[in-house]
Amino acid sequence: MFKLPTELTIVQVDECKSQFLDFSQQHDEITIDDSEVNRIDTIGVQFLLTLVTYVAAQNKTLHWESQSSIISQSVKQLGINEDILNQYLNA
Repeated sequence: MFKLPTELTIVQVDECKSQFLDFSQQHDEITIDDSEVNRIDTIGVQFLLTLVTYVAAQNKTLHWESQSSIISQSVKQLGINEDILNQYLNA
């Protein structure tokens, strides 16, 4: 399971990306836990969209647990309507 940090902002995205790439290389089935996310900015949302797209491109299975209402609210506020991301946020 890959646990997202409590803050997913421009400050944390590079480190989180690096950790995720290491994690994803070792797993064909990936579970994301966002239960501790309490702050996210536009860069963080873009990172999540990139993460989901990357997993799909690698033909890996993605599961998303403990969906943070903060993430869903931010995606809606930004007007992002990407099916590849929304399928996890609206489940």
